[in-house]
Amino acid sequence: MLHDSIEYLKGVGPKRAALLQNELNIHTFEDLLYYYPFRYIDKSKYYKIKDIQPDLPFIQIVGTLVSLSKVGKPRSKRLVGKFKDETGTLELIWFKGVSWVAKTLQVNKQYVAFGKPTIYNRKFNIAHPELELFDAKADTLSTGLEPVYNTTEKLKANWINSRAIMKLQRTLLANINSNELPENLSEEIIRKYRFISRFESLNYIHFPKDEEVIKKAIDRIKFEELFFIQLKLLLLKLDRFEKIEGHEFKELGNFFNTFYNERLDFELTGAQKKVVKEIRKDVGSGKQMNRLLQGDVGSGKTVVALMAMLIGMDNGFQTCMMAPTEILAVQHYNTVSKLFAGMGISIELLTGSIKGAKRKQILEDAFSGELKLLIGTHALIEEEVKFKNLGIAIIDEQHRFGVKQRARLHTKNEKPPHILIMTATPIPRTLALTLYGDLDVSIIDELPPGRIMPKTVHKNDSNRLRIFGFLKEQIKEGRQAFIVYPLIEESEKMDYKDLMDGYEGVVREFAPPQYQISIVHGRMKSEDKDYEMQRFINKETQIMVATTVIEVGVDIPNATVMVIESAQRFGLSQLHQLRGRIGRGADQSYCILMTDYKLSSDARLRIDTMLKTSDGFVIAEVDLKLRGPGDIEGTQQSGLIPLRLANLALDGAILEEARKSALKLLEEDPHIESPQNRGLNRFLKQHKDEMIGWSKIA
Repeated sequence: MLHDSIEYLKGVGPKRAALLQNELNIHTFEDLLYYYPFRYIDKSKYYKIKDIQPDLPFIQIVGTLVSLSKVGKPRSKRLVGKFKDETGTLELIWFKGVSWVAKTLQVNKQYVAFGKPTIYNRKFNIAHPELELFDAKADTLSTGLEPVYNTTEKLKANWINSRAIMKLQRTLLANINSNELPENLSEEIIRKYRFISRFESLNYIHFPKDEEVIKKAIDRIKFEELFFIQLKLLLLKLDRFEKIEGHEFKELGNFFNTFYNERLDFELTGAQKKVVKEIRKDVGSGKQMNRLLQGDVGSGKTVVALMAMLIGMDNGFQTCMMAPTEILAVQHYNTVSKLFAGMGISIELLTGSIKGAKRKQILEDAFSGELKLLIGTHALIEEEVKFKNLGIAIIDEQHRFGVKQRARLHTKNEKPPHILIMTATPIPRTLALTLYGDLDVSIIDELPPGRIMPKTVHKNDSNRLRIFGFLKEQIKEGRQAFIVYPLIEESEKMDYKDLMDGYEGVVREFAPPQYQISIVHGRMKSEDKDYEMQRFINKETQIMVATTVIEVGVDIPNATVMVIESAQRFGLSQLHQLRGRIGRGADQSYCILMTDYKLSSDARLRIDTMLKTSDGFVIAEVDLKLRGPGDIEGTQQSGLIPLRLANLALDGAILEEARKSALKLLEEDPHIESPQNRGLNRFLKQHKDEMIGWSKIA
């Protein structure tokens, strides 16, 4: 029954079904059942008009509709009703649907009016109240806690408001018994956490008796959502481990030892050593590695990746590294070429701009096995690129690549290469467990000793001349600076205007030939952007004026100042990533956050967080609480978070318990075959298509 089309529920029909499908993605009875209220209204109490206070929330009053009249000009007509009880009168006002509302109401009838009271001209009124005819003998009026459902303007225009959805839920639940909603958790889990039944939880979430049962229903449903996400991810991981063989790297030979003992002029941090051990264990297991390497800006992820590639080369395999932009790929190529010079490792760079005989030679050398290390952009996953024996692939800034793009690395070999995915965008633990729960995750949570962290300050427009003076001092000492303007996605023209106005102001203050300025923005051609970036990298310009298109990962040690204009308009993770463009050299660097005087509470929290900490993982946790998981960079494209009630920003403790329970279940019953898990197994099979894991596509 739950899989029946919503069209066949009493009170829906074809027209309403089409609206529910298009507007709320409700296609079946089950979709409706899982469409939860976002809050509840207490309708157990009735107020008298004389008792209304300005700060009251939604209230309900029993009274008589004494009069009803349309007032105002033809294009701005409103409907005003005079509503009276034995203690006083108040106005009921409608600004929309005036004609329809007027037809449905009857003067001199008793109604229950429900809405939020406000004061206008020292009188109380309720705008767009809900009205229901009062019948003292009837029991149809809502009492107690009434659910409130999100709806849309289009649905409201077709009379499907929150109360209409509530009535559909009541009709649905009246036709469902406990057999239609069998248990999908094991008795052990239900007993351990003292959960109410699945049938009770889905009834109480829609029609609770009191606050206590709402909490019990919410706790059960949140756990269930997070548990099944974790269970599916862990099953994918188990399935991959059992079925997908990987190249076995047994040797730790000359390439690795030469690099580690002779080329590294610094001691690896404890976190880096730990991650290298984890990778060595993975690649030596005979199973394919799928590991996510998280590390803040400057934590040393690239060195770890190079050591992983050297292990592959020591075992006779080819390696590759894929970066999202040509500038970043060139930077990796230059760094690696310098570190591996004289070690007998053939290295090449492949990007879209490399063509002709050079490209042909690279492709031939990759196919023959002559080439040991290929660094490049999306060009690496083109059909014409073939390897003799690709053993390990590194993907840098993985969220910049699409799912299908990453998947094509698997096709480069008959046996898939080991995969190491790197990201400099710190991911909160709850999000990492949910997005990447089928991968093994390594974290470099320690910065190299002696690294000088940027000093971050917050300034207003009144300080602009002093800041320009400070920039001149830094440039006089041979340093460079970024000045960044926000990207307003809704208005490219507005973005461009902000940038150009700012650029003109900077040019007036830093006039050529004494100063040279680069400019980079999203409306420029790629080759022009690359040209300007290269000028800045080569120290031909002292100031880079840009929007947020300046690349993540680009390493310019000589840049010591980052001025972020209108910093209140940036997200927290953006601010952190921009700050990461500086502080890469031996000199003290400075991040200057410029804002208006007036800041919203969220903007104030973002600025204060930047001032208090440079820890990307702390910043990521605050960002998650502010924005929610759906807006965190890289997660929208994944479609991996089918949460209806649970909130990753708030429910970390529930997630940890859910993952522990899923791990324990799979340790005891790896293929979920035992009698006590029969219901759980059935539920998994019914919902097997809801989610895919990253290990299948990474």
